[in-house]
Amino acid sequence: MKPHVAIVNSKSFGKFTDIMSKLKVRCVLDQIEVPKDITEHELAEKLKGYHFVIASVTPHYGKEFFRRNEDVVMIVRHGIGIDNIDLKAAEECGVIVAAVPGYKEREAVAEHTIALMLNALRRITEANEAVKSGRWQERAKFISKNISNLTVGIVGFGNIGSRVAEILMNGFGTKVVAYDPYVPKEKMETLGVTPMINITELISKSDIVTLHANLSPETYHIINKETLASAKKGIIIVNAARGELIDQNALIEAIEKGIIIAAALDVVEKEPIELEHPLLKYSNVVITPHIAAYTQEALTAMDETVAEAILSYLDNRPIEGTVINPKKRRKLKTQ
Repeated sequence: MKPHVAIVNSKSFGKFTDIMSKLKVRCVLDQIEVPKDITEHELAEKLKGYHFVIASVTPHYGKEFFRRNEDVVMIVRHGIGIDNIDLKAAEECGVIVAAVPGYKEREAVAEHTIALMLNALRRITEANEAVKSGRWQERAKFISKNISNLTVGIVGFGNIGSRVAEILMNGFGTKVVAYDPYVPKEKMETLGVTPMINITELISKSDIVTLHANLSPETYHIINKETLASAKKGIIIVNAARGELIDQNALIEAIEKGIIIAAALDVVEKEPIELEHPLLKYSNVVITPHIAAYTQEALTAMDETVAEAILSYLDNRPIEGTVINPKKRRKLKTQ
């Protein structure tokens, strides 16, 4: 019997490629939608009989899921973030976890970040709405600044953060500062970036702050009331990483006080955002629906990586993007 693959809550896997056909030669594929807040007990029951899970940003795969579901041998994230998977629990239960390596999404997410940044700085969306509502004569209110004269602070200097820095410095001549405790300051300095000792120092020196950190207990709400207290008035916040990096109450308070002059977000806490969410009432807040990696090139690379991970498992080959590879793996039960 062919192994079974569950594609869970992923709207984009296989949409721009024929990767499904490639996988169907070796596996049975099912597209499955579950509530983002489904209990782990219910999720374990729902996915019984499936050996591989192609996972999206939701739901959460935790200890209870792995304990109750003994069929799943590998979870592959159709993306680079793995914050919705309990890695320790997966390892203890012998389940492999793999994800798309960051470089596969690097260009797409970096480009979207720059687009958000320029939109917020030049107030493109606001100006467009003014024109559409017959307020062309208000164009003087959209006077802005050159990004080449500003300082951009980057939080998280990995694959994507470093690429954003390259585009800003080489394309616009922008001054860039960065904070990432896991990247040697010498590496930043070699690239022409000024390292900051902490998030507070970065915010105090930046006209624009863009977030590219992984979500972890350490980075949860790294942008909060305390860190924003050091911000210059008129700062811009950009986030194309994870919504939970920002305390949204603190963000709203800073917008109300004029500390934050604009925000451009591709992610929010508790996606998808509700229509009644207070952030949606601000004309100086631009939100896109988590589409930074949505280019044909990036999605193709992601699809191929995910499919190759499953095929590599079946052929007993090394798995690209492996995050957890337990010494004692679960056995694949296809009979």
